[in-house]
Amino acid sequence: MEFEAVIGLEVHAQLNTATKIFCSCANRFGAEPNTLTCPVCQGHPGVLPVLNGKALTKAIRAGLALGGTVARYSRFDRKNYFYPDLPKAYQISQYEHPIVIGGGVTVVRDDGSEHTFPLTRIHMEEDAGKLVHPADTGTHSLVDLNRAGTPLIEIVSEPELHSPEDAALYLTELRAILRYIDVSDCNMEEGSLRCDANVSIRPRGATTLGTKVEIKNLNSIKGVSKAIEYEIRRQTEALACGTAIVQETRLFDADREVTLSMRSKEEAHDYRYFPDPDLVPVLVTEERINELRGSLPELPRARKKRLMEQYGLTPKDVGTLCASRELADWFETAAALAKNPKKVANWIQAEVLRILNAKNQDIADFSVSPQDTAGLLNLVEDGTISGKIAKDVFEKMVTTGQDAESIIEAEGLRQVSDSNEIDLVIAAVLAANPAQVEQYRSGKTAVKGFLVGQIMKQSGGKANPALVNQLLEQKLNQ
Repeated sequence: MEFEAVIGLEVHAQLNTATKIFCSCANRFGAEPNTLTCPVCQGHPGVLPVLNGKALTKAIRAGLALGGTVARYSRFDRKNYFYPDLPKAYQISQYEHPIVIGGGVTVVRDDGSEHTFPLTRIHMEEDAGKLVHPADTGTHSLVDLNRAGTPLIEIVSEPELHSPEDAALYLTELRAILRYIDVSDCNMEEGSLRCDANVSIRPRGATTLGTKVEIKNLNSIKGVSKAIEYEIRRQTEALACGTAIVQETRLFDADREVTLSMRSKEEAHDYRYFPDPDLVPVLVTEERINELRGSLPELPRARKKRLMEQYGLTPKDVGTLCASRELADWFETAAALAKNPKKVANWIQAEVLRILNAKNQDIADFSVSPQDTAGLLNLVEDGTISGKIAKDVFEKMVTTGQDAESIIEAEGLRQVSDSNEIDLVIAAVLAANPAQVEQYRSGKTAVKGFLVGQIMKQSGGKANPALVNQLLEQKLNQ
């Protein structure tokens, strides 16, 4: 029997507000444990939470960017469960009346086709704290409440994904959108974007869903893909052997690339949701919704299409350049000043990203401006320097902060395009390599590459390569 997977994703995105969702404690990563807390996020009796207006704004922007319907009325509920990192023994979330209904994430598959994965809802909630398990002991765990009260949106997809590849495409596009609209930094390593995957298996062609298994707290796109891949294989093998699938929550062991049973899966009624009596309902006017809709930037998919049309770029080019809004902005600034925008795209992918990756930096921290990069590439375009020398100049621009013109003048790097001067170098190289000249003239034309290399070496890399090839061929064919 042939089976198909049915996958739904629940993505928790941490909103990048300055403070937490219901109190004035700082919302930031990396502080000493339990230093970013107050009686509200510590769950002291009698405290009153107050909704962070900036968090609400970002949740609405996310809903609009994803094509959802923003609710004019929404409400916070208490989700009741006991766990050591949840000091109140309940989480403030939304259940019956979320802030956004519907929407979708549109992806482009490898064959160029587009597919939209629909969303069920987006709701707001607070994060729990964090349990720390010291490696040197198995007798106790530590609780850090810095994260308690962190503002989150949970983006819930319909169960309409069917492969690990679909899940990876979905998450990649969703992360890009959230970053573009400045809702979340989506740093999965720091936990500001986490994913739960619901996976079930059914006979291909069936309409009834199989038994659902939830995989919790996946913190990388690769991890999501690998966890789903393993879970599909595990469930398929079990059903093929006549073993029933247990509805449960599982964890993913990234080192072994397997999922492990954690606990039985809760249902909504297990959480005993009821309206939070300390928080008033959220009312959003149509005017506010329209205002926020008008404030959205150009989104990644639209920008990719425009850049391909405007600059003749490939899907691969725009996939890289539009990975972040900041990188796309950097490219467009340089492209507007460059004689050849396609060369700017190539240069970013080959040189800029190489240096950024080596330094573990973002484009915002890059020491060379897009204006200076365009200036360098224009010097290559007009023949002032060669592409090889441009790479050396660029390295010096990165380390010194100087512009290309200053470095070229100081080091005498201007390209030699004087045919008489180049002729002298060619003559010397041919005289020093008679055997290779004879090989070329006897039909072994590949040796020409060796001779070009020698000429460029003799000229210190300054000779115009196109002119070298032209003049050399003339000499060899005399």
